[in-house]
Amino acid sequence: MDNEHAIFVRGLRKSYDDFEAVKGIDFEVRSGEVFGLLGPNGAGKTTTVEILEGLRPRTGGEVRVLGLDPDRQKRQLKDRIGVCLQATNFSDKIRVSEAVELFAAFYTRTIDGEALLKRLQLWDKKEAAYSTLSGGQKQRLAIALALINEPQLLFLDEPTTGLDPQVRLEIRDLIEELREEKRTILMTTHYIEEAERLCDRVAIIDAGQIIALGSPRELQQKSAEQSGIEITLTQPLRDRSLPAFADAIQVQIDDAGRHVALRSSRPARTLVELVKWVDAQGYELEDVHLRRPTLEDVFIEMTGKKLRE
Repeated sequence: MDNEHAIFVRGLRKSYDDFEAVKGIDFEVRSGEVFGLLGPNGAGKTTTVEILEGLRPRTGGEVRVLGLDPDRQKRQLKDRIGVCLQATNFSDKIRVSEAVELFAAFYTRTIDGEALLKRLQLWDKKEAAYSTLSGGQKQRLAIALALINEPQLLFLDEPTTGLDPQVRLEIRDLIEELREEKRTILMTTHYIEEAERLCDRVAIIDAGQIIALGSPRELQQKSAEQSGIEITLTQPLRDRSLPAFADAIQVQIDDAGRHVALRSSRPARTLVELVKWVDAQGYELEDVHLRRPTLEDVFIEMTGKKLRE
């Protein structure tokens, strides 16, 4: 392992009796990047993250987090990482400021708790009991506690699951701020749009194996045949038989004869040929739409299921 990688994983396995939850996965997380683990429920995401955090022993493989072995160097590792779990619960009566003070006592170094609460819009709630906080405030507090030791590496496990859309947006904006600060973050998420917006690279994990890894754009390009082109004409086609456009597949014409949809592995080239043909036939275009594959398209194509399944 070198200083370029905050996380280094080779052949990671985790078994529970006869069930193999993680089946020999390999990946690295570079220093300063946001890395996402995507996968349906039961894919092995949380198990993998908990092994990296030192919360769960591995069955086999090599793992280094900030140059440390999470199994053998738990104390040193926990002093240098921040962790925001899927669910964080405190005593109903503990005040926000008390929770911050408590967590600060766990580490050899901390940052200004007052400044942290102000940054996360919790300063006005510093004397409030935990039970009185909204779901979004509780999640912001969990992130504050994960940041109190100025961690070199931040783990966010499903940071916006169960929150209403407005609060999800607030948490994503916060993560985007952390990304701009070049913090190293490993996150799991159930939201494809979250991964597309926040992650530099993602690994798609299914049934305990990584089946794809790369930037969201790189993974989308692997599904180029799913690119769609749709045109609408001002008047209906005179003839329903269209020529064979370059790289085009699945050509469809609606009943009115004005709307043409097709898919292409090289959409830009196909679109140029299609527009030239429309012009040569004397038709006029009313609308043109090019749809690139989303990360969700790639995920469904590779796993045969939606992310939340």
